Amino acid sequence: MAYDTFTILKSTAVPLPIENVDTDQIIPARFLKATKREGFGDNLFRDWRYNADNTPKTDFVLNNSIYSGKILVGGKNFGSGSSREHAAWAIYDYGFRCVISSFFADIFKNNALNIGILPVTVSAEFLDKIFKSIEANATAEFEVNLVEQTVSIIATGEKESFVINGYKKHNMINGFDDIDYLQSMKEEIKSFVATTAY
Repeated sequence: MAYDTFTILKSTAVPLPIENVDTDQIIPARFLKATKREGFGDNLFRDWRYNADNTPKTDFVLNNSIYSGKILVGGKNFGSGSSREHAAWAIYDYGFRCVISSFFADIFKNNALNIGILPVTVSAEFLDKIFKSIEANATAEFEVNLVEQTVSIIATGEKESFVINGYKKHNMINGFDDIDYLQSMKEEIKSFVATTAY
């Protein structure tokens, strides 16, 4: 199993109501030298989190202790810019397992799905309701149900459906990456090879 299995996530959320968050803001280019997917969380939103002298910026949401959880709620067009997969690595390494937005850049979305982060696309109206719920109560909880493909605001019971590729859904529920998926089909592949004429 490559990543955490994902079926139902019930968690508080961290709000980042900024549109057009690009991958260089998520993980600045100077931190891309590492080849292992470890340690990137320390530099997630580095230039927004820290001053030049490495002291935390008190007004940035990740430095505000009232917010926590495994869900990051971003503004429209999250993950735009370069195709660096390190952006998804940084979000995962920090501890987020789901990002909710009204629109994701395609490459970021695929990079996230490939490493066990669920990108949930909701309507602009529902995203606004989520932000308002967090603004009213920093410990508001949300439920992301991958099996039923829904996201819910627990306090109000409001719910919206989201779309996900069936293959990616299967892999996330099982904690598979692409190699794990192929290995899970090993016997079927052997059987197919044995019965196929060349």
